[in-house]
Amino acid sequence: MTDPRTGRRLRTATVVAVAGGTLALLPLTGAFAGGGGSAHGGGGHGGGHADGHPRSVIFITGDGMGAAHREAARLDQVGFDGQLAMDSLPIAGLQTTDARDPEDTVTDSAAGASAWATGVKTYNGAISVDVDGEPLPTVGQQVEDAGLAGGIVTTAQVTDASPAAFFANSTDRAAQDDIARQYLERSRPEVVLGGGEDWWLPAGDEGTHPPRTGDTEDPEVSRSTQGDLVARAQAQGYEYVSTAEEFAAAGSGPLLGLFANEEMFQQRPEGQGDEFDPAVSLADMTTKALDVLSQDEDGFFLLVEEEAVDEMAHNDNGTRVLEAMRSLDAAVAVARAYVAEHPDTLLVVTGDHETGGLAIEDVDPEDESGPGGTLDPSIAGGTESGEDGPFAVAGTGGAHDFALDWTTTAHTGVPTVVTAEGPGSEDLTGYYPNTHLYDVVTSVLFG
Repeated sequence: MTDPRTGRRLRTATVVAVAGGTLALLPLTGAFAGGGGSAHGGGGHGGGHADGHPRSVIFITGDGMGAAHREAARLDQVGFDGQLAMDSLPIAGLQTTDARDPEDTVTDSAAGASAWATGVKTYNGAISVDVDGEPLPTVGQQVEDAGLAGGIVTTAQVTDASPAAFFANSTDRAAQDDIARQYLERSRPEVVLGGGEDWWLPAGDEGTHPPRTGDTEDPEVSRSTQGDLVARAQAQGYEYVSTAEEFAAAGSGPLLGLFANEEMFQQRPEGQGDEFDPAVSLADMTTKALDVLSQDEDGFFLLVEEEAVDEMAHNDNGTRVLEAMRSLDAAVAVARAYVAEHPDTLLVVTGDHETGGLAIEDVDPEDESGPGGTLDPSIAGGTESGEDGPFAVAGTGGAHDFALDWTTTAHTGVPTVVTAEGPGSEDLTGYYPNTHLYDVVTSVLFG
């Protein structure tokens, strides 16, 4: 079936809804809504793999997620004998994450995601430009050019470093309003869901989400220098939603959803204004994105990011990191169920770098620790790199617990785990640079 307005081939699909921990398969039909200027107005066909069989990629990142974050989540959620959805994927490997920065060895999220999105190492703060600042082709732009669908789901600003690297180019990751403009003018992802309304509206137009009056760290006020980008998106055929109620009623056409001024949470040390209660869950946003994107018969690329793993780890906030990991694994469960029904989809789950220098330890009052943790608040000092806990091991009735020991509030250079399933996943075994993921993803999408 072809959408007469866009010329794009559509299909009847099955997507997965998660409600109360129960997976349900829902039939889906329909066409992309939107006017003549909406995403992919050209309608070129022939996208997908060289053998003529379309393939798709779901790329899920826990920003800042290292092996210790994954293991802490396993102990917290399913215990000694359990397995997270992300760890049940049959293929596993390790990726190195170093940047090509003139000063720093350890990557930031911009350089890390740019390596995934372009296959080229670059400097910290760069959004898919090379070390000389020259723009590089991105997966998101290649998807648009090939006539496939593209999507972004994140609990960060939708224009933050990781999603931006896949769908935009910038010498400076801070230029988020210009990145939003590029989404509309160049890469045109069909689905954009997350936070960051401030970057889509000009100063003085506070939209749905009011500023955080009295917050001296970040009052969260609108700041677009590119005009009213929400109105521009609507003029191009996107449906705009900004609340949970609007999201629940959204159609199956191109969709822009901005559910917070900035991130969909508040990153702070424990008890200092930290919040993790997104208006729409990462799992629900992933379900909706698959609803929309799976209508494209040529295939799709979907980026899913849980940003709070990184932001809470920057604050050495173990409690909130574990909450963010629960959110992430719920989204992975949605993706796994989709892949089970659509085996021509590659699913990748990884982290762009490790944050916090995290270690999992026994709760031991004799163990050395630093100040700033919740396990022993009496330890004095200026650093936040202490121990958090105790946290119960699931399924042990309180007989076993563990502590999370932080060594830094910054990123570290340790390799991160990659797990995967689906076509091309066999190429993700072993030990390789993060640029290798670009090679695998583009091989699956384009042959």
